[in-house]
Amino acid sequence: MRGAWLLLAVVVAIGSGAPGRAADPRHPDWPCVQAKVPEISLAAVWAGPPLDATGNSWESDPTIKALVARLAARRTPLEEAQKMAAEFLSGSGPAKQERAKLVFAGLFETLNQLRSEVMAGIERYTGRQRGVAERIRASTLQLRALQDDPNPDQKQIDQLSEQLQWDTRAFEERRRTIGYVCEVPVQIEHRLFALGRTIQEALE
Repeated sequence: MRGAWLLLAVVVAIGSGAPGRAADPRHPDWPCVQAKVPEISLAAVWAGPPLDATGNSWESDPTIKALVARLAARRTPLEEAQKMAAEFLSGSGPAKQERAKLVFAGLFETLNQLRSEVMAGIERYTGRQRGVAERIRASTLQLRALQDDPNPDQKQIDQLSEQLQWDTRAFEERRRTIGYVCEVPVQIEHRLFALGRTIQEALE
């Protein structure tokens, strides 16, 4: 049993911790299969009126600022957010287009920032995992040396073996969750695109 764990530790430490396994070698701490794109392109999610002159003026309108916060929040189901946006932009008049531009400008800035924060968190997480992998590697070599000693300290071997099993198990559990975490930036992009379409349809 101890030998099996020793082999697993070596595989995890060398295989999963190797920088060369990154999907994009330019970003060694980016573990996701999706390419790392630092920011969402406006053209990819918005085909409505130009936002060049809008800037961050949406923050000066308390109503729109509050609406943007509710639309951007993950706790607000997407369908509910779309309905809220459509209702806010119901009716007609010259102010409708300006309100639509302000709402989407706020969403674009807010969700882009949120996505960047999530991506930075993913890379920090991967960096910590890399450190754990190195610790597992070092512990594996130490355990091997203890086992090869002519007069092995069995108590020390058992303690190190137990710690190594724990570290390896925790490492593997965290590694398995990264696939789910990598979906979050994609979900944010999808939310922004869907809300952008809703706002554009309200204008039409």
